[in-house]
Amino acid sequence: MEDLRSLIRDIPDFPQPGVVFKDITPVLADKEAFARLVKAMADPFRDAGVNHVAGIEARGFTLAAPVALELGAGFVPVRKPGKLPYRTIRQEYALEYGTDSLEVHVDAITPGDRVLLVDDVIATGGTAQAAIKLLQGIGAEVVGFSVFIELVFLQGNEMLDGVPLHALVKYD
Repeated sequence: MEDLRSLIRDIPDFPQPGVVFKDITPVLADKEAFARLVKAMADPFRDAGVNHVAGIEARGFTLAAPVALELGAGFVPVRKPGKLPYRTIRQEYALEYGTDSLEVHVDAITPGDRVLLVDDVIATGGTAQAAIKLLQGIGAEVVGFSVFIELVFLQGNEMLDGVPLHALVKYD
């Protein structure tokens, strides 16, 4: 994964001062690197009987849709409130200052479906935890959480309620 790590671009003070944003767009722009990334995110779950891959808005969509194709599964968008056209269920989660929410269509999966959750980065884990609760709330068995980057120092893996984390690149 060092070849993929070398393509990640650090953007200091984005989106706010003191934050170093991990920009994955150079990886996405390189067709060979992007293909390796998608395969590596899917590989640990090939024998997990995954029916759907759920992606967290918005960068998670970029990775979850091709991972779903790689696994022969359907894609489920997990979105911010008011973005999905059909009936939804909502899960709120805490932010540093306030709350936010995620939504999914009530019929996005069939109860008992095995779902892989995908995102670009896990940081504090609050969004991932909300997505897991949301998917479990419509009957999914969340078999794992696959991410490109884990910011280990933020300990987000502790928020996953026992869902296995697969991270390709880790920053301590």
